[in-house]
Order: sequence, then structure tokens, then C-alpha cells
Amino acid sequence: MIKIGLIKEGKVPPDRRVPLTPEQARYLTDTYPEFEVCVQSSDLRCFADDEYHQLGLPVKDSVADCDILLGVKEVPIPQLVANKTYMFFSHTIKEQPYNRNLLRAILEKNITLIDYEVLTDNNGHRIVAFGRYAGIVGAYNGLLTYGKKFGLFELRRAYQCFDLADLRNEFAKIKLPPIKIALTGGGRVAHGAMEVLDGAGIRKVTPDEYLHKEFAEAVYVQLQSRDYHKHKEGKPFNKEEFHRHPERYTGDFLRYAHHTDLLIAGAYWDPRAPVLFTLDDLNDPHFRIKVIADITCDIEGSIPTTIRPTTIADPVYDYDPRQRSEAPAYSARENITVMAIDNLPNELPRDASHDFGQELINRVLPLFLSGDEEKVLERATITRQGKLTEHYAYLAGYAGLQ
Repeated sequence: MIKIGLIKEGKVPPDRRVPLTPEQARYLTDTYPEFEVCVQSSDLRCFADDEYHQLGLPVKDSVADCDILLGVKEVPIPQLVANKTYMFFSHTIKEQPYNRNLLRAILEKNITLIDYEVLTDNNGHRIVAFGRYAGIVGAYNGLLTYGKKFGLFELRRAYQCFDLADLRNEFAKIKLPPIKIALTGGGRVAHGAMEVLDGAGIRKVTPDEYLHKEFAEAVYVQLQSRDYHKHKEGKPFNKEEFHRHPERYTGDFLRYAHHTDLLIAGAYWDPRAPVLFTLDDLNDPHFRIKVIADITCDIEGSIPTTIRPTTIADPVYDYDPRQRSEAPAYSARENITVMAIDNLPNELPRDASHDFGQELINRVLPLFLSGDEEKVLERATITRQGKLTEHYAYLAGYAGLQ
């Protein structure tokens, strides 16, 4: 018997998502009798304790007696239980400074950490993610931010909608002037964003049309990596080479920035890759972007105006390109208004949790029983019993082991 514990989210601001919905937790134990699921009591979840209890799942104050502890966001250090196996998004694989102490504590407490972000198939494609909902909410917030900045419309926020179906009714009301919107990325995030852009009746155009034509309606372009990167040696763009060696390429996004009113950033960014633009580029008189929905939310990463994350309660700030500093939201039209919420799917927690949990059940959790022949769990295991695994040995310096 393997006991799985659904932990209460402890990060602030609170996250209401869950790794398994009540129905999914019941289905898991019915389908796989080798699993037992216990639920740590929480007044924060989008699903109430009673919803789990009504399906016969034990709800208690502590799940420290469980073998595998499932969460969503980073677990606060004081709440880590030693000698356990955890699954959550640790945000450590890029050596994020703000989570260095978390990784150190995980090692000190002899914890095995399996990170959702690096659960991949044999082709390197991620197996579980909230990306679609990050894209949906991020694109919607971007449109809302643009509408508010220029006094075009006021609609309900995503978190004020009951579910995705309700949100669809809301973004169908959006009416925009003939602006141009650039969307970066080609994965789950970008496809989620396109659900909103298409649902709002915004026409999709090609990169060439975007750069060389004007339109009487709002349009958007989806930009893949090949569209805004050039090889430093003048060679043709090679997708595999770019993913392995992004430092061999230089950025070519500025030509799109000259035609873009709203940027929706949904592309994964490698710190070795070029940034989309620099702070100096903001002084270019042709630089046109006035609103940025930074779904990636890499602080001081590919988008230098993303100087901090925002929250669902306080979703935007202005960036003053002249002073190179933050300014109050919507304080001047010349400023760039930035939306950089770092937990976007939390605005649609029930839908996002359902899709995520379904992927966990279909593609991940049964591997604890079947032996993980394709090494899905192994590839995602950052620490094992208090030590970095071979694949993540590069984190030794970051974790203070060198």
C-alpha cells in the first residue's frame, strides 16, 4: 500500500489549486487498490474538505504519515516533513535565487523531490502542466489590461467567473480597435492564449503580414522561436540547435516591437538565450508596445520590464522607460503597463486542477506501481534521499554543496 497525501498549500499568496480533485482521488483509489489517498484539511482549496469527505476520503490535520506528499506550489521550509517523497513545482532547476534555501532544506531533511516541471516523455515533452490555463488567463488579463489602460471596456476578472465556460462568455464581449498583438510561443501556454484571442474574434495573421500590412481590425501573430532569432554566424535557424545551444543565436524581436501594441509572452525562456528587447530599446522612437502580459514571469529575464511578479489581487504595474523604474498602474499612457501574475491558473482553479489531475492519473501516478520503465519519474527526481541526482548535479553550487 502506497499512501498519498494531498497537502495544504502554504505559500503566500495562497494557491487554491489541487493536484487531484475529489472525484479523481476517489477514482485513483478505486482503480488502483494499492493506493490510499488522504487529504490534509484546508480552508483555501477550490474544493472544500467536505467534497473529499463525502466521497469517503479521509480528511485530517496532518498527512505526515503518508509516503508521497502531493502539492502544487513550493512548500514553505518549516512545513517540509523529513524523509518523505514530495511532488510539487519547486522552481529550482533554473537556479532561481529566491528558492535556494528551499533546495538546501530539502537536501538537509533527506527528502526525495520529484518536480512536475521536469516530468517528460522520451521525446522531452512535458507530461503534466498548468500551461493551458496560464495561457487562457494570461491572454485574457492582457486584453483586459489593454482595455482598461485606454478606456475601452471593463469586464469581469477571470477569478470572478465561475469556470472556463463562464469566462468564454466574457471574452466574447471584447471589442478592440485595429491594434496588433504579438504572442510568443508554441506550446500549451500559447495554445491556451489562442483560445482567448480566437474566442474574442481577433484575426490571426502571418509574421510577414504582421510586419508589412495594416489592418482595419485587431489582429494577432503567433511567433515561434525561428521568427525572432537569428544565428550569429548567419546559418539557417535550426530548432534542435537552438534548444541545445541558444547562446549561438541573437535576438531579432525588435522589428516586431515596432508593430506591436500588446505583447503576450508565452514562450519558455532559457537564460542562455537572447532577451526579447533591452531597456535601451525602449527609447527607440519606433518601439510601440504599451501593454505586456508576461505569462512566463521570468523576473529580469527575457522581458526586462518584468522586474517583479504581480498578484491576482494587484495584477499590474507601470514601467516608466524614461526613469527605468516602476510607476503606479495606469499612471501614464507613455508607460508600459505590465501584467506578470505568477500563478495565473489560480484564477480558474477548478478547471485547471481537473485537467492537471487527469494527466497525473493517466501518465504519472501509476508509474509508482509499474516500475517506471521509461524513467519518467527518474528524470524528474531532483533529489533522492537528501542528495542531488546525477542529472541535477549542476545544482550543487546553487545549493551550497561546493
